Amino acid sequence: MGKEKKHSSSFIDMQFVTSTISTMLVLLLLGLVVFFVLSANNLSIYVKENISFSLLISDDMHESAILQYQKKLNDEPFVKATTYISKKQALKEQTEAMGTDPKEFLGYNPFTASIEIKLNSDYANSDSIAKIEKKLKKNSNILEVKYPQELMDAVNDNIKKISIVLLSLAGLLTLISFALINNTIRLAIYSKRFLIHTMKLVGANWGFIRRPFLRRNIWSGIIAGLMADGILMGTAYTLVTYEPELIRIITPEVMLIVSASVLLFGIIITFLCAYASINKYLRMKASTLYYI
Repeated sequence: MGKEKKHSSSFIDMQFVTSTISTMLVLLLLGLVVFFVLSANNLSIYVKENISFSLLISDDMHESAILQYQKKLNDEPFVKATTYISKKQALKEQTEAMGTDPKEFLGYNPFTASIEIKLNSDYANSDSIAKIEKKLKKNSNILEVKYPQELMDAVNDNIKKISIVLLSLAGLLTLISFALINNTIRLAIYSKRFLIHTMKLVGANWGFIRRPFLRRNIWSGIIAGLMADGILMGTAYTLVTYEPELIRIITPEVMLIVSASVLLFGIIITFLCAYASINKYLRMKASTLYYI
């Protein structure tokens, strides 16, 4: 009798471990999708805020006035950062790029001073830039506003397409995850169908019968979620350590949301699946149990 009890306990422990690992793998997949969706949003912001446009400034505007104008620009809501490039600096950069000094054969510096502007991501689109350009050109010392419109339009179009694909993938994988975890839990409870029926025969109410199964599966979901979170956090830490610049995309906020989502999904899905599976066997008659 003691050996039989020990064997039964071992079987239950192995079943719990197997169910938890299976659930963890599914949650890991779901966590990766949530991670990519959130990271894609941060990536789009990062790309948009690193597309700059230039204000070419008239030679009639003194450097002190240009610097004052730059400070004024920094206070604008659409500006993330500005960089002032003087005529001398522009000449130096172009000389290094071309390998020759244009001033030597032209006799003068052909470049103008400019201010490079990086926009906040909310304003990095053609409509907003058209309004910004109109506003900036009210200053008579601004000769030209140059910005890569085709690049910006391409970036925005690609971001929209990627977002739609990722959201669709997230929805599909959520359904698949639900189905896989549901099957895992149903198989675990299926092996206990006769035990459930025996408990009914001795007068146990449905709530009493459900309680240990629900508790067990919720714990399985919590442990699976924590394991999946540990793997995701470890991977993110490794990536950021290898490439520190990724911290602007893989932010602590992203990882917190991913971790919370995985853990919450693990708890909810295991509870719902266990609840539905137990109720199925509670409603069955004894004769039916032998034919499923």
